[in-house]
Amino acid sequence: MVKELLRTLSDAHGLTSSEGNIREIVRKELAGHVDEIREDTMGNLIAVKRGGDFSIMVAAHMDEIGLMVQYIDDKGFIRVVPLGGWFGPVLYTQRVVLHGAKGPVRGVIGAKPPHKMKDEERKKEIKIEDMFIDIGAASADEVAALGIEIGTPITIDREFADLAGNRVTGKALDNRVGVAMLIRTLQQAKSPHTIYGVFTVQEEIGLKGAKVSAYSLNPDCAIATDVTIPGDHPGIEKRDASVEMGKGPVLVIVSASGRGLMADPRMTAWLRETGKKNDIPVQIEVGTGGNTDATIIHLEREGIPSIPLSIAARYIHSPVEVIDMADLEAGIRLLVEALKTRPAL
Repeated sequence: MVKELLRTLSDAHGLTSSEGNIREIVRKELAGHVDEIREDTMGNLIAVKRGGDFSIMVAAHMDEIGLMVQYIDDKGFIRVVPLGGWFGPVLYTQRVVLHGAKGPVRGVIGAKPPHKMKDEERKKEIKIEDMFIDIGAASADEVAALGIEIGTPITIDREFADLAGNRVTGKALDNRVGVAMLIRTLQQAKSPHTIYGVFTVQEEIGLKGAKVSAYSLNPDCAIATDVTIPGDHPGIEKRDASVEMGKGPVLVIVSASGRGLMADPRMTAWLRETGKKNDIPVQIEVGTGGNTDATIIHLEREGIPSIPLSIAARYIHSPVEVIDMADLEAGIRLLVEALKTRPAL
């Protein structure tokens, strides 16, 4: 089941620039399903299914947002910097895992107690620079003895869980959803074309892995599997995010109000037609914020026709992201069917 694969990927830890745990899961899942699998200099994992001269790159970033140790004070409290786009209040009082040289160490994120704040302080957002991690140590020496030092990566300590109906919640569904979609697609796809399944690194800090892999592979076109924000819950209006969970995968034809990606219309037509022919629901999004690996891939070489294929996910960049499994399953079917054909480029 793809849900169990997603559970494994979500519960695993792979901070941006430290994606090794995710690479190993992908390697294991794809053994025997692809013709070649290799790791490039930057850490991208490239799985190849060989076919004809026409090549299609499908990219999914492995990394998750998290933190890194910046400073350890004399009393053993740890100051951090964010890696990726965090909204500060989301982190306050979360439990975390510090991936030290001697193994994982659990900690909690603390700050000045609200009970001791002045009225004007309570009205302000708690900033990450005002927070610290408490691992229970009483000194910097105790922290060091546990293998924690400046530069130690940190991820959220949260487990995948089932919600009502077909919905699930977990950390790092951005973008373990895209990773799961690509793994299952490569396991099932039978294509006359050469397929490059690229599990990229460092997307959350600048789309970096996708840039170097797209330049190296120079595919004829590309799809990025990722997540996108729905407008189907309180606090957001459909006019600002028109897609909904449970209504199928999303073709993002504009990201960041056109400052990011303008998807190639031929790619859009190809995937829409695939959905129509195979009775797979497809949603269209014109977005005002957020980018995917497709944003950088389409600018490489002489230009690579690209499009994001996304799954609606509530509460992204938090420890409790939520998706509908039916959307993920439909996204896999859409990709598998699309790869039997090709866009009219």
